[in-house]
Amino acid sequence: MAEVNVEKLAGDIGTTVDKLLQQFSQAGITKQAGDNVTEAEKATLLDHLSKQHGGTGSEGPARMTLQRKSKSTLSVTGSTGKAKAVQVEVRKTRTYVKKSAVEQEQEQQRLAAEEKARLEEQQKAEQAAAELKAKQEAERKAKEDADRKAKEEAKRKADAERKAKQQQMTPEQSAKSEKDRIEAERLQKEAEEAALKKAEEEAKRQAEEARKLAEENSARWKKEEEERKKREETADHHLTTSTYAREAEDVADAREEQGSRRAKKKKKAPAKDKFAASKGKKGKLKAPASLQHGFQKPTADVKNEVRISETITITVAELASRMAVKGAEVVKTMMKMGDMVTINQVIDQETAQLVAEEMGHKVIIVKENELEQTVLNDRHEDGKSEPRAPVVTVMGHVDHGKTSTLDYIRSAKVASGEAGGITQHIGAYHVETNGNMITFLDTPGHAAFTSMRARGAKATDIVILVVAADDGVMPQTKEAVQHARAAGVPLIIAVNKMDKEGADPDRVKNELAQLDVIPEEWGGDTQYVHISAKTGLGIDDLLEAVLMQSELLELNAPTEGMAAGVVIESRLDKGRGPVASILVQSGTLNQGDIVLCGLEYGRVRAMRDENGKDIKSAGPSIPVEILGLSGIPAAGDEATVVKDERKAREVALYRQGKFRDVKLARQQKAKLENMFTNMTEGDVSEVNVVLKADVQGSIEAISDSLTKLSTDEVKVKIVGSGVGGITETDATLAAASNAIVVGFNVRADASARKVIDSENLDLRYYSVIYALIEEVKQAMSGMLAPEFKQEIIGLAEVRDVFKSPKIGAIAGCMVTEGTIKRSAPIRVLRDNVVIYEGELESLRRFKDDVADVRNGMECGIGVKNYNDVRVGDQIEVFETVEVQRTL
Repeated sequence: MAEVNVEKLAGDIGTTVDKLLQQFSQAGITKQAGDNVTEAEKATLLDHLSKQHGGTGSEGPARMTLQRKSKSTLSVTGSTGKAKAVQVEVRKTRTYVKKSAVEQEQEQQRLAAEEKARLEEQQKAEQAAAELKAKQEAERKAKEDADRKAKEEAKRKADAERKAKQQQMTPEQSAKSEKDRIEAERLQKEAEEAALKKAEEEAKRQAEEARKLAEENSARWKKEEEERKKREETADHHLTTSTYAREAEDVADAREEQGSRRAKKKKKAPAKDKFAASKGKKGKLKAPASLQHGFQKPTADVKNEVRISETITITVAELASRMAVKGAEVVKTMMKMGDMVTINQVIDQETAQLVAEEMGHKVIIVKENELEQTVLNDRHEDGKSEPRAPVVTVMGHVDHGKTSTLDYIRSAKVASGEAGGITQHIGAYHVETNGNMITFLDTPGHAAFTSMRARGAKATDIVILVVAADDGVMPQTKEAVQHARAAGVPLIIAVNKMDKEGADPDRVKNELAQLDVIPEEWGGDTQYVHISAKTGLGIDDLLEAVLMQSELLELNAPTEGMAAGVVIESRLDKGRGPVASILVQSGTLNQGDIVLCGLEYGRVRAMRDENGKDIKSAGPSIPVEILGLSGIPAAGDEATVVKDERKAREVALYRQGKFRDVKLARQQKAKLENMFTNMTEGDVSEVNVVLKADVQGSIEAISDSLTKLSTDEVKVKIVGSGVGGITETDATLAAASNAIVVGFNVRADASARKVIDSENLDLRYYSVIYALIEEVKQAMSGMLAPEFKQEIIGLAEVRDVFKSPKIGAIAGCMVTEGTIKRSAPIRVLRDNVVIYEGELESLRRFKDDVADVRNGMECGIGVKNYNDVRVGDQIEVFETVEVQRTL
C-alpha cells in the first residue's frame, strides 16, 4: 500500500494531529506533521495502543474460552401415564491455551528426538536384516562348497574302485557293473535335484519371512507416525470441564425437579366432584347427550370423485387426501400393481388415474389451461386465406454487407446511424417491388432468429445469406448455414462486393459446396445471386429470387379477423414504457385491440411502422411497434388479440405461475443420461450435438466417428460445429435444437456459460476422443429398443388325468426338466405341437398348493380354461426375458 502522511492518517482515524504525534512519541517513534507513515510504523503504534489499553498487542491472547449453551426438551412419562415435556439446558465450556515460545521449542525438541529415535531404530532393523541375509548367504555357500568337494571325492574313489574291479572281472560281469553304475548315477542325480528343490523352497520361505518382517515394521512405523501427528493436534487445546458429566447433572436436576412437582400435586386434597352422578364404574366422566356426535361409521366403502390435473404431478399423500383414504392404502395398492413407492414420492397424472380407478373412485381430468383455451377459442378468423408477403432474414459474417444490402433495397441509410456501422438492434422493414411486398429482418448475429425458434415460433420463411466475394466463407457464415438448416428454412446466397477487383464468386461456391450448399447450376437446390450493395448490381435479381422462392413455398394467411403474430424484439423506453416489435402473421392488428403476449397483456395504445409513423392497422407480414403492454415480452413470444381484457389478465397471471414449472421441466430435456427417457416419451429420435474443438482435424475426426455410430433406429446429428471456444451463439443453437454441447480441448466463455446455466443445457468437456465417442455410444445403446425372447424354464409330462367337479381336468405330472412355476405362462404340447397357450389355475404337491415344483418331482396341474389334457401331453412353462441391445 502507498504511504500516507500524519495529517491524512489523523483525518482517516478521526483524531487530531497533536494527539496522533503524542501517541507516536509514546510508542518510540518521532514524527512531524508533514512526515509520511509506513505500514511498519502503523503496526508498531497499534501494538503500543493495544498494550496501553490492557490488551496483548500483536501477540494475541494467551488463553481463550468458548462457552456454548443449548436447550432441549425431554418427554418424561409420569405416574398417571401422561407424557410431560421438560426443558434441559446443557452448557459446554472449552478453553484453548496458547503455548509460549519456550514450550514450543521444547515440543519441537521432543518431536525431533522422537523422529531421531525412530530413524535409528529403522536403521538398526535394516542393518540386522542385512546382516542376517549376508550370514545366511555365507552359510549356504560354505555348505554348497563342502557338499561339492565331498561328492567329487566320493566319485573319484568310486571310479578308482570300479576300474580295479573291472580289470579282475569277466566281460559279462563288466557289462553288468557298467549297468549298475549308470543306475547309481541316475539315482544320485535325482537326489541332487530333490536337494536343490528343497534349498530353493527354503530360500523362498526365508525371503517371505523377511518381507513380512519389513511389512510389520512399516505398519508399526506408520502407526507411530499417525500417533505422533495426533499428539501434535491434541496438544494445542485441553477440555477444561467434562461435558458429559455436566449434561448428566443437568438431566438429573431436571428429573428431580419434575418429581418434586408431582409429589406436591399428590399431597393436595381432591376437591369434591360436581359430576359424580355422571361418572361411570371406573370414575371416568361421560359426555352429556348434547355433546355426543351423531356420526355413524359407514358400513360400505365411500367412492369419491377425484379431480386430477392434466399436466401437474402430485405426491402419493396428496392423491390419498383427494380420495379420502389413508396413505398406506394407496401405497399398498400401488405395490400390488408392481410400483414400489413411498408416501412422499411424486407420481404422474396417468399413474394417479390408474391407482384411483383401481381403488374404485371416479377420476375427473381437470385441464389446467382451461381458461387459456377458452380465451383463445373466442378468437374468430376469416376462413379465407390469401397470399402473404414472405418474411426474409438477412444473415452473414460481420462486415460482409448485410445492412448495406438492405439500405440499397430501402433507399435509406440505416448503417450510418449505428455505432461503427454495425447493427445494434433488430430491424424489421417491408418493401414493395414489382407490385409485390417483401418483409426483411436484419438481425445482429443470430440471436433473435435462434431464440424465436427455441420458443417454437417460426417467424422466418427465407434466409438470405450474404457472403463477400473477396472474403469467402467465414466462421459466422458457417454458423448461419447451420442455423438455417436446423430451422428447415430455404437459403438464398447473395454473393456481395462483386464490384471489387479481388471478387471471386467461384471460390464462394466451392467453399459453400463443402457445407452441402450446392448451386442450382451444379445440380443443387440453392439459388446464387451476384450483387453489389454499393452499385446496386443484381439487387433486382435477388428480389426476383426471393419472390420465386416464396411462390414455391405457397405462403398464405387470413387477412380478416383477430390478429396473431410473434415478438421480434422488445425493450423498455424511458418515456413510453414497454415497447414491443411484433410481426403480424395472420389477421389484422388494429389500434385499441387487447393483446395477450406471452406473460404480458395490454391494450394497444399506439402503433407505429418501421419508419416511426403512426398507423391504425397492420395486416399479415407487416412489422409494427406497439405500446401499452403490462411488461416486456420475450423475443419469440406469440402475440394474440383477445376479446376480454379481464380474461387476458388472468391468462397472463396463469402463464407467469407456470413459467417456473416449464423451466424446471426443461432442465432434464437435453441431458445425455436422460436421452432414453425422452425417447420413450416420443421427444427424441436422434442425438443432436453441437461440437466445438481446438483444430479442424479434431472436428473432422470426431464428426466422422460420431456419424458412423448412427443406426436405423438411433442417429447422431451434428447440428453445429466449428473451431474455437464455445460462444453464446453455440449455446443458443443447442437450446433451440435440444442438443448437447461438446467441447474438445476448448472451453465456454462467460456469455455462453450464462446461456447454458439459464437454459440448463448439458455441457461436456473432453480431452480424449475415445472417451467422447464411448459416452455417446453408451447413451445411444440405451436408446435402442430392447428385444424380448422367451426362455423355457420347465417341462412336465402328463402321466395321468383326474376329473375334479370344481376345477375340471387335473393332470398328474412328472417334472422332467427345470422348474414348474405357478405364476409363469404355459403351453400344452401334443406330439411336440403347441395345442394351447395360457396359464396355470392350480399347482399342487399332494394336497398343498405350492408356488413351484422342481425337477424329478410329481405334482398336480390344473390348466385354466382348458380341459382336454391327455396322458402323454407335455406342459411347457416359459418366461419372457428382455435382452438389452448394444450398438
